[in-house]
Amino acid sequence: GGPRRLLLISNSTLHGGGYLGHCQQHIKSFLGEKVKRVLFVPYALYDRDAYARTAREKFESLGYGLDSIHESCDPVEAVRKSEAIFIGGGNTFRLLKALYDNSLIQEIRKRVLEDGIPYMGSSAGTNVATVSINTTNDMPIVYPPSLQALGLVPFNINPHYLDPDVKSTHMGETREERIRQYHEEPNTPPVLGLREGAMLLVEGDKATLQGVTGARLFLRGKKPTEHEPGTDFSFLLIDSNLQN
Repeated sequence: GGPRRLLLISNSTLHGGGYLGHCQQHIKSFLGEKVKRVLFVPYALYDRDAYARTAREKFESLGYGLDSIHESCDPVEAVRKSEAIFIGGGNTFRLLKALYDNSLIQEIRKRVLEDGIPYMGSSAGTNVATVSINTTNDMPIVYPPSLQALGLVPFNINPHYLDPDVKSTHMGETREERIRQYHEEPNTPPVLGLREGAMLLVEGDKATLQGVTGARLFLRGKKPTEHEPGTDFSFLLIDSNLQN
């Protein structure tokens, strides 16, 4: 297999565009011409048939066939045969529970990290690619057996990262405060706040911020830092504290 290849997208739809419209060129250059079919995982939404139709329409318009894992009688076998995997957004807890329920965590890890097949995630699909889903924005509507996720990268991501609105009278915690509370716990990994329209491309040991908006990086015990598209985040892939 080749090195791991990941495209981790903050959001499926950007204001003013259609489903995956803002990142379709990134998807095409990421999947390239070798991939003919994509295995779609619609577990994050309740209506899997409708979700698969939306995704199939988009991928076919880009020149790729799409098989939805929920239509397979053997999800594990579907993963083993897949050329590329795309996990869509929705509720992260529902998604992770379904991955555990269908015994797919180790299978997907193996295909991506050992066999080197491309992995794409958007929103919840990006959350589950990381160490854990502790930094999702979603409500725990179901109870997965663990918050540990696929661990394709050794840090966490907060998709749809929102900056504090200075005009808002809302007195609840900002996203930044919530991530800081997470980092008050011991041994918590970095959290990359991906704004709408941002995505992270990982190729082997190289990670690059792409898209049209920046990202905010939170490291435990340090002040958050601001980053523009094009930033090299490869250092996040080799954080020595996380290898222990």
